[in-house]
Amino acid sequence: MWPARNVSGSRLVLASGSSARRALLTNAGLSFDVSPADIDEAGVQAAHLAAYPAADPSAIAGVLASAKARHVSRSKPVDLVIGADQILGCRGKIYAKSPDRDSAQQVLKELRGETHSLHSAVVLARAGDVIWQHVSVATLTMRDVSDAQVEQYLDVAGTGIFGSVGCYHLEGLGVHLFEHIEGDYFTILGLPMMPLLAALRTEGWIAT
Repeated sequence: MWPARNVSGSRLVLASGSSARRALLTNAGLSFDVSPADIDEAGVQAAHLAAYPAADPSAIAGVLASAKARHVSRSKPVDLVIGADQILGCRGKIYAKSPDRDSAQQVLKELRGETHSLHSAVVLARAGDVIWQHVSVATLTMRDVSDAQVEQYLDVAGTGIFGSVGCYHLEGLGVHLFEHIEGDYFTILGLPMMPLLAALRTEGWIAT
């Protein structure tokens, strides 16, 4: 029901090194290769904002996901490549991943007591061309946690959160930071699974 290959012998490829995205696809019973896209994400985002200053987080997430999928699919022209990206927006500001504890601390302090949005884009590409794309949005309201609680969270969460936009893992200890969530759980984890699985059925990768 979940074939490793389609009739042409091509492979399904995830153009992301995200462990959460790998786990979601694996848990869905899909067979796939992993080939993280080596692109300048900051440069792609900056170029898009220079050309489109009013671009919203959903558009930026879509551009980055497309760039990743197209980059990998050019070197794997017979394969079907999944590209994904996630952008966090809050009060008109766009947040990127935090490289260290000080940066993560600042992000969490800015998000506490606020409602922010996660924009998760997913793309399918073949031979350098995008053949399908989708963006889902979730909104999350963080508790107005104290400085001490932010420090405690950073102590116990570890460095793994630095790879996540917003510096929290909702599927782990990060759930304690929130008081209200609206949206799809898979969107929050960075890969809208329902639309993606529907697209894979259309492409013949999953039995209908």
